[in-house]
Amino acid sequence: MSIYRPNGSPYFHYDFQVDGSRFHGSTKSKNRREAAAIERDLKEKVAEEVRERAKSGKQPLTFNQAAGRYWEEKAKYLKNPERHFATIKRIVDFFGKEKRLEEIDDEAVMEIVAHRRKQPRWGKSKLKTVSNRPVTSATVNREVLEPLRAILRHAKELWRYPLPLEPRWRKHWLKEPKERVRELRDSERIALDASMRDDFMPWYLFSHVTGRRMSETLIRWTDINEDAGEIVTPGKGDTVVRTPLTPSIREILEPLKGHHPVFVFTFVAKRNLPKKGYIKGQRYPIVRSHASIRWRRCRTEAGVEDFRFHDHRHDRATKLLRETRNLKLVQLALNHSNISTTAKYAHVMNEDLAAALEESAKSRNMSRSDSLPKS
Repeated sequence: MSIYRPNGSPYFHYDFQVDGSRFHGSTKSKNRREAAAIERDLKEKVAEEVRERAKSGKQPLTFNQAAGRYWEEKAKYLKNPERHFATIKRIVDFFGKEKRLEEIDDEAVMEIVAHRRKQPRWGKSKLKTVSNRPVTSATVNREVLEPLRAILRHAKELWRYPLPLEPRWRKHWLKEPKERVRELRDSERIALDASMRDDFMPWYLFSHVTGRRMSETLIRWTDINEDAGEIVTPGKGDTVVRTPLTPSIREILEPLKGHHPVFVFTFVAKRNLPKKGYIKGQRYPIVRSHASIRWRRCRTEAGVEDFRFHDHRHDRATKLLRETRNLKLVQLALNHSNISTTAKYAHVMNEDLAAALEESAKSRNMSRSDSLPKS
């Protein structure tokens, strides 16, 4: 019998092979007889899937083959394909090239999640400006569970590939903390402005004024539509981000014309770097890695704590809502597809609520005093 209870576990586990594939995991049962029944059901289900596969002529797939096919059919056409490729490759490297697709069960998912959670946030690098903490739950969800689920569901729904032990994804999803709203104080803003390098300052001001995500700030001249008076770029997912060309934004962009034929924001190389092709004194486009490193150094030099680059977005939304009292307008400014996402900034309205409550209380007191008999 392949039912056994491993050391340190209260549950019986199963471990069997069908058609050369190994299936193993926890039955989530503490009763041997019940666990054996669960294993029999699993064996029957797997055997039936194997028979159906034989009838249809489908050959067994390795996870490596499935990942490669998914990349060619779907992932390479998504936004930031390089990032998707790197994410998929890490999953393939973990499972190995011989792991069969139908062997990706709950146990396999738990193993890769546990592995990813132990890894440092910044990989093998040891940055001086940040602590090398383990990755967050959100990172594990985005870089492990989401792509892994996408590959398996693509195989099941489009290729009709049988997955008798498909993982119960909801059970594996890690709880993420609610996104906080952090507002920048005037003293912090002044300190950050003073610490930002001069050649990065136009990019930094643009990001702060527009409230765009970091990837959305690295614009090209072709993204600027002078006739329509707006800046249009791809956004998160399949969305489009539109930012009006306000006088303040035009003032930031105008002096940058002529610095580079393609990219709006550039930096001046401080020294020769032959490996990167940088020559001291010449201008080069600011890319994501440049922006991230410069921001972290600026924040450290300014002494500002507990403030991420993404918090500029929260800061802009909070201030905009306080000035306009218009949640729909803030939704448009942040390019949120659903206003419920913008609703986290509604706490700003509490100031109006407090004022209204106070006025109501004053009105009641005045009314009560008028009704009292005069002596």
